[in-house]
Amino acid sequence: QVQLVESGGGLVQPGGSLRLSCAASGFTFSQYAMRWYRQAPGKEREFIATISNAGDTTTYADSVKGRFTISRDNDKNTVSLQMNSLKPEDTAMYYCSVPGGYWGQGTQVTVSS
Repeated sequence: QVQLVESGGGLVQPGGSLRLSCAASGFTFSQYAMRWYRQAPGKEREFIATISNAGDTTTYADSVKGRFTISRDNDKNTVSLQMNSLKPEDTAMYYCSVPGGYWGQGTQVTVSS
């Protein structure tokens, strides 16, 4: 079955960086685009970034453009999200997703001084 396992979250000060990873299994990873979303308490889940199956096309939400970078390793079945210049408003649970309605359990990112 499809499994997505996020890791790399934590507590970071404003202006800091974190790198999230998502390990995928149970499907042919290299055939699917992958996405990152986030959800802050009391808010709707928000699209963050997507990467094509080959990794040659990326799209970002305006809120993270220029600060976050999505990448993937099709040999290791992983997708990553490098987050720089973090702001308190980036605090949320972060999820990776594959088309078909599959989600990981999420990893918490807290940006606070």
